[in-house]
Amino acid sequence: MKERILEGELWTAKKIENNYIVSIKDQSSIVQALKDFVLNQNIKSGQVTGIGAVSEATLRFFDFSTKDYVDKKFNEQMEVTNISGNVSVTENKPLLHLHITLGRQDYSAIAGHLQDAKIRGAGEFFFYPMAIPVFKTKNEDIGINLYDFEKSNDKP
Repeated sequence: MKERILEGELWTAKKIENNYIVSIKDQSSIVQALKDFVLNQNIKSGQVTGIGAVSEATLRFFDFSTKDYVDKKFNEQMEVTNISGNVSVTENKPLLHLHITLGRQDYSAIAGHLQDAKIRGAGEFFFYPMAIPVFKTKNEDIGINLYDFEKSNDKP
């Protein structure tokens, strides 16, 4: 089994075969750390999952009537019960699309599109890259980026 240890400013990782286990450093931005990791490892597409804890989070909710996101910030310690998402390419750059479910101290949960969050304690992720890039293009009628499988068949 082929293994390799990797390190960035905000993360450490272990590559096993073609997959990665990623740990985000305490008090780091999840989105900033994962973007840096994806760029550092030249990941063009794939799946990501994660768990951990955060001290603050900004979530987004897409309003189809306005075709815009509404952001809400939460400043409290919360458990990350799940982050799931994907990596694709849009406008020739990697795009992270992440959703998060957060558990509060009263055992209620909040969820949404992850704009950003700050790790408090642990941030543990698995990346499952694909061998080819997957592209997304903005659908103007809906207002969001959708998979563009015709473009995915082109050579990058």
